[in-house]
Formats: sequence, C-alpha cells, structure tokens
Amino acid sequence: MRPTRIVAAAAFALLASLPVAAQTAADTISIVDAYVRAPAPNAPATGAFMVLKNSGATERRLVKAESPAARVAELHDHIDEGGVKKMRPVAAIAIAGKGEAVLKPGSLHIMLIDMKKPLTEGDSVPITLGFDDGSSKRIDAPVRKLQMQMPGMSGMQH
Repeated sequence: MRPTRIVAAAAFALLASLPVAAQTAADTISIVDAYVRAPAPNAPATGAFMVLKNSGATERRLVKAESPAARVAELHDHIDEGGVKKMRPVAAIAIAGKGEAVLKPGSLHIMLIDMKKPLTEGDSVPITLGFDDGSSKRIDAPVRKLQMQMPGMSGMQH
C-alpha cells in the first residue's frame, strides 16, 4: 500500500470511530403554517398558532417561547371547567416522535402577553421556540386577521 493510501485509510478509520452527534430538537422539528392572530384594537394579548412536525423518532417537548413583540410569551391550553372554557399555562407541549403537535385556536397555543406595539395584518412576528434539550428555533410568523365564527356554524354549508 502506498503511503498516501495508508494515511487516507487511517483518517477514515479514525472518523468512523468517532461518535455521531445526536440530532437536536431544533434539527428534527419543522414548523408549518405559523401565524399570529391580529389582536383587537388595544388588546394587550394575542395568540400564536402553528403545527410542529417531528421527523425524529424521539418525543420532543416545546418548553418555552419568546418574542421581542411581547413582554411575556407563555405556552397555553384551553380546558373545559364545568362547561366554561378557560385558558391555562402549561409547562410543555409534547411532540411525538414521527408525529406532530397542532397549536390552534381553542386548543394548545402560544400566548403573547403585554404587546410592545400594535400588530396589524401583514406584520411579521419573530418567535423563538425553546425545546427540552436546550436547542431553539426562530420563526417569523405573519399576522393574520381571523374571522370569528358564529357558534354552531362549523360544518354548515349555505
């Protein structure tokens, strides 16, 4: 074997023996259809919604959110307490391995509280998502004006 082949073979053997770096949550989580609801005039808070898709086999957890648009960002869920819908903070949102977590109105979402300036349709809100392994991912969520639906109208056709 020539010396250059010996060196190349040795380098390949060394690289092959090194442990492969594990993928972080930020590597395996993709964010689809992220948006922030346009708040009512003078409203101090609004919600951010999206689908978190996990391409990895390991369950990941969203544990925090931050945005320069709000003084506080919290992970929230809606609960039904005696027939009354209430929002409550949650410590984390699980994203199953090879699965997804859907953040939508009336369910899991990110609450943006104490807005620093008014948001209008077409604005973009930067949000940094923090995961249980310490990794993070920044997204820019467009502000959308959502139409309110009359109770009992879902699924009805005219």
